[in-house]
Amino acid sequence: MKMNKIIETKNLTKTYQMGTVAVHALRGVDMSVEGGEFVAIMGSSGSGKSTLMNLLGCLDQPSSGDYFLDGKNVNVLEKNEYADIRNQKIGFVFQGFNLLPRTSALENVELPLFYDRTRRIKHPKQAAIDALQQVGLAERLDHEPSQLSGGQQQRVAIARALVTQPSIILADEPTGNLDSKTSIEIMALFQELNTEGITIILVTHEKDISQYAKRIVTMRDGLIREDESVQNRRLAKDDLANFNGIEE
Repeated sequence: MKMNKIIETKNLTKTYQMGTVAVHALRGVDMSVEGGEFVAIMGSSGSGKSTLMNLLGCLDQPSSGDYFLDGKNVNVLEKNEYADIRNQKIGFVFQGFNLLPRTSALENVELPLFYDRTRRIKHPKQAAIDALQQVGLAERLDHEPSQLSGGQQQRVAIARALVTQPSIILADEPTGNLDSKTSIEIMALFQELNTEGITIILVTHEKDISQYAKRIVTMRDGLIREDESVQNRRLAKDDLANFNGIEE
């Protein structure tokens, strides 16, 4: 069965001007992602992986080159169209969770729906409840971030990413602030979402985390140096079962 190409970049570059110095963060990236893939982007600090993630998420614009999302050239969209595509097609998960303090889990998850000018989701509160149930936090709707563990906060962040019913989730170092077991739990959740058809692109510097993806793209000096399918892919549910077995 042929899958649809959901993301395609052609000779994508990004240059930042730092005073009199030009920093070439991306030097011509060609990349495509099919719908339903689970891709890990790896690379050391300064390799360009986070810059690429920002461009894929429409959080920034390239200096040159083309970016096609679902067949549309994102570069030529008007400002409102740019915001709409970001809100409706892409869910974001960050290392630092980026939750509003003194605001309940439910309110944090509802937030992206307030920025959807199409109002395509008719019952925002119920959609937020459903998203929190999907990530296993049905009993934590009224809890504020300070009342939740790091893993629970990241689950709220994933629910917030899911609430707009996106076709793509972009996750930037989502396990960076979590311990080993909690990291595996979060990867189990991502693998489950991926089996439901959501395309996942994950930035990580951790080799073991990248093994939960189906494909690893390795970046260095603003270019893709390797792009390979994962051999002997790790299944987070199995690792979790083994982890629990060791603990007991």
